[in-house]
Amino acid sequence: MTSAAPQNPENPADALPKSWDPSAVEEQLYEGWVAAGYFQADAASDKPGYSIVLPPPNVTGSLHMGHALDHTLMDALTRRKRMQGFEVLWLPGMDHAGIATQTIVEKQLAAAGTKKEDLGREAFIEKVWDWKGESGGTIQGQMRRIGDGVDWSRDRFTMDEGLSRAVQTIFKRMYDDGLIYRAERLVNWSPVLQTAISDIEVKFEEVEGELVSLRYGSLDDTEPHVIVATTRVETMLGDTAVAVHPDDERYRHLVGTTLEHPFTGRAIPIIADDYVDPEFGTGAVKITPAHDPNDFEMGLRHNLPMPTIMDKAGRIADTGTQFDGMDRFEARVKVREALAEQGRVVAEKRPYLHSVGHSERSGETIEPRLSMQWWVKVDALAKAAGDAVRDGATTIHPASQEPRWFAWVDNMHDWCISRQLWWGHRIPIWYGPDGEVACFGPDETAPAGWEQDPDVLDTWFSSGLWPFSTMGWPEQTPELEKFYPTSVLVTGYDILFFWVARMMMFGTYVSGDDAVQGGKVPFTDLFLHGLVRDQFGKKMSKSRGNGIDPLDWVDRFGADALRFTLARGANPGSDLAVGEDHAQSSRNFANKLFNATKFALMNGAVVADLPAREQLTDADRWILDRLEQVRAEVDEAFDKFEFSKACEALYHFAWDEVCDWYLELAKVQVADGSAHADGTKAVLGNVLDTLLRMLHPVIPFVTETLWKVLTGGESVVVASWPAATGTPTDADSARRIADLQKLVTEIRRFRSDQGLKPSQKVAARLSGAADADIEDQLASVSSLAKLTEPSDGFAATASVEVRLSRATVTVELDTSGAVDLGAERKRLEKDLAAAEKELAGTAAKLGNEAFLAKAPDAVVDKIKGRQQVAQEEITRITARLEELGRA
Repeated sequence: MTSAAPQNPENPADALPKSWDPSAVEEQLYEGWVAAGYFQADAASDKPGYSIVLPPPNVTGSLHMGHALDHTLMDALTRRKRMQGFEVLWLPGMDHAGIATQTIVEKQLAAAGTKKEDLGREAFIEKVWDWKGESGGTIQGQMRRIGDGVDWSRDRFTMDEGLSRAVQTIFKRMYDDGLIYRAERLVNWSPVLQTAISDIEVKFEEVEGELVSLRYGSLDDTEPHVIVATTRVETMLGDTAVAVHPDDERYRHLVGTTLEHPFTGRAIPIIADDYVDPEFGTGAVKITPAHDPNDFEMGLRHNLPMPTIMDKAGRIADTGTQFDGMDRFEARVKVREALAEQGRVVAEKRPYLHSVGHSERSGETIEPRLSMQWWVKVDALAKAAGDAVRDGATTIHPASQEPRWFAWVDNMHDWCISRQLWWGHRIPIWYGPDGEVACFGPDETAPAGWEQDPDVLDTWFSSGLWPFSTMGWPEQTPELEKFYPTSVLVTGYDILFFWVARMMMFGTYVSGDDAVQGGKVPFTDLFLHGLVRDQFGKKMSKSRGNGIDPLDWVDRFGADALRFTLARGANPGSDLAVGEDHAQSSRNFANKLFNATKFALMNGAVVADLPAREQLTDADRWILDRLEQVRAEVDEAFDKFEFSKACEALYHFAWDEVCDWYLELAKVQVADGSAHADGTKAVLGNVLDTLLRMLHPVIPFVTETLWKVLTGGESVVVASWPAATGTPTDADSARRIADLQKLVTEIRRFRSDQGLKPSQKVAARLSGAADADIEDQLASVSSLAKLTEPSDGFAATASVEVRLSRATVTVELDTSGAVDLGAERKRLEKDLAAAEKELAGTAAKLGNEAFLAKAPDAVVDKIKGRQQVAQEEITRITARLEELGRA
């Protein structure tokens, strides 16, 4: 290890505040990092490149716990890689969020008594840009609070000029390649928003509806008829067939015949299709091709008419019946009543629980609707996305998520990319006065008199280009050459299909393009983390009221506490449960680290060259060896995206070994003024230096504060990541320190049993230390166990034997005068009564046959364990009371 800049020789601990107060330093530290340019990437650098693009949050939103997890893990990865000598680009940005943003601005207009149509398209879009300028900075401010080390100079927006150019370029290429086409297909339709919406914007909920069984054909059971059931009886106005299974004997004689529609008079054919399950219900199903996905596919197979019976607002239209003009839910009631009047309602089941799709944005029930839309032909694109993982170009972490990936991309349907909105990337298709249709790229102009398609593109279209469009594609840029493909994508497994799949399709589509230098995939590693849940493992939601605002935790516990809590729970593909107790524990860890470093500085810790190994004590060699073992463990965990494992290793090393043991041992070694003192000070300083550097990616603020004072260095942000020392482990030192820890622990426990206060010193005599090979540790044992040298006439009143690795050490104590016998008897009698009560309680439960018959094995085993502990306590306390009785 190399020396750092000289420290204040008087007392560097004075440079630290009295206690750790995150709110007093975090903002200043962060803005200092940004001002120093630590996070700015240099595309011309000779260092190897490492890059991550931030999954762009919606401009309408604010960071939730899922975002905070995303950002913490990405920041940890990029901070570590920067320290390892990489040229790091973490590129930030936001998504224009078409539907969400337009909805917000439309609500503002409504509150002012107007609507977008009153303004016109161009004026409305100006209003949206104005809103974005005023409200779009919320997330950036929150990112700074969390400590995101992003390159703010490269901040992007999915509607900025460069990304718009990328969108138009790739649309034209795909259109010219026959991958984008226009067709009338079934879509998720929002009557409130009056647009198609994507699958990810549809949330399915269990609702109480009705199941109506209705009769087609004759009301005479001896005449031809079929009975079908539906939860949306109003859609029967668009029925164009009734389907049965080809092998169903009940209906074979009806296949090929027709039945009259009760309201429209339309001839309804009976068709045979393998899709129908003859065991479900009556074995006959109504077919409404324009309003049901499965019916639509059947309609295509049988060339059925596909009349649309609802307008864009969800009102019945163009059926020629008395129901035209009714809202779909009003029509549901009126159609059922009219069918009942005809005697066609065979049965009604109400309430009937079933799953119904709802709009994530407006909360309304989604209506499957036949609509003319623009589509992406996905067969070849999806295959390339699947092959990229199969061929190893992109590695998914954890590998257990691969089957879900393949199941999705190998069975993907064509993608509806058009939205009936005004805010978004307008589709670059133009229509001529004589029916001409043409696509124009960013450098082309449509002829005079041509009109542009009014629709805009699905938000996922532009965000699917994010990894390369943000770096200047379609131009050849230094950023693409240096940082593309990106190194890793960090995101939740819940959007694996929607966003990740689209990026992979677009990325593989442009592979071989001159601008991306033949990059086959948009990212070489895909890390999928789980969902953040509450402390009980339940999904966070507004309805449950169990959501946690990450910025609230930053205010109360500090950004480091938020980050450490999330990273400590993050395992590939696994959900993590967090609660306030976890945040408090993380805050306590930051406080512990602060206090320990300050204590070490007060005891002379210094970052300096280490003496030769043979000049160090066992404790010094042990902690250095443990430090190297933890470094290797942390490196391996980070490389495998096992953040939880890395954090656990660092937490327990810092708390259990450095703070609980080595600091105390070092204090003894420094205080004795021996030749080892200077070496111990250097070891203590170097251990803390390395520990702070390893912790920095996850808890950057407290580590920056401590590291700068400890080392005198510029910033831990640009410090080097700890490298392997190559020093062999000293097994003998490890054994002797393990024996010291066991001996001190047993003496402390024995002292407690004797009623001695933790701080109370007591005379003691140890024998067997030479045989146990721990003679050099006796000064530390005495200090840590609060033992003093025995005086002349020493008489032991209590003793304990401790079996160590090589021999048994006997510890004799003179507790005479050190213990208030009356008070100790009173305390022990109270403890004995509690133990006897616990024993009686557990015995009663274990003797209850009714309880044992119902209780799970785990519960019974736990009670048996409590019973055993109670019995052992009774034995121990009784023996101690007998000793006091003889005293």
